[in-house]
Amino acid sequence: MKLAPSILSCNFSNVAKAVSQVDELGLEYLHLDVMDGSFVPEITFGAKLIKDIRRNTNITFDVHLMVERPEDKLDAFIEAGSDIITVHQESTIHLHRVLQKIKSAGIKCGVSIVPSTPVSMILPILDMVDLVLIMTVNPGYGGQKLIQSCLDKVVELRDIREKEDYTYLISVDGGVNLSTVQDVATAGADLAVTGSAFFLSEDKAEFVNKMNDLIRKCQ
Repeated sequence: MKLAPSILSCNFSNVAKAVSQVDELGLEYLHLDVMDGSFVPEITFGAKLIKDIRRNTNITFDVHLMVERPEDKLDAFIEAGSDIITVHQESTIHLHRVLQKIKSAGIKCGVSIVPSTPVSMILPILDMVDLVLIMTVNPGYGGQKLIQSCLDKVVELRDIREKEDYTYLISVDGGVNLSTVQDVATAGADLAVTGSAFFLSEDKAEFVNKMNDLIRKCQ
């Protein structure tokens, strides 16, 4: 399981430094939470920030659109340099069409579900997605406690992937820290998004090493 720091929890006055910190640690993924103040309570940033920091790094940009009607906003995030664009099942009635548009642009597509949404709601599109993002908190704020029951969805998705020979990655977002990372790894996630736990650590290299040690103990 790989770690994907989320810049939602970084100091927004120095985003470039935050990206450099992730880069210097050799991590493969950077999670970018785009919030519109409608689908979720908070507002974060838009495509321009992603475009600006894209020039400074080759790290994989895992862009998580927590926005209403993502189909109206896709072009900007495609052009900004996203590597993966994940949209919420709950945010659009035309999920299949949205995913098709992302894939047709040569970008990996993902689908996310909030804690109250069962895996059954995304069964029809699992054959076309590259990533499934399980929210283990109610989205909108950093620093929340992981909802343990949501990890059952990871186990379910892992079983479906094996049975149907699908290839999507399973990602977990919300409350991932030193106390919960082994539960996430044991459930079978491929990616673990970590925000507050990463960016509030005084020694980020030590934090990553400790997280990876805990992950390895689950293998």
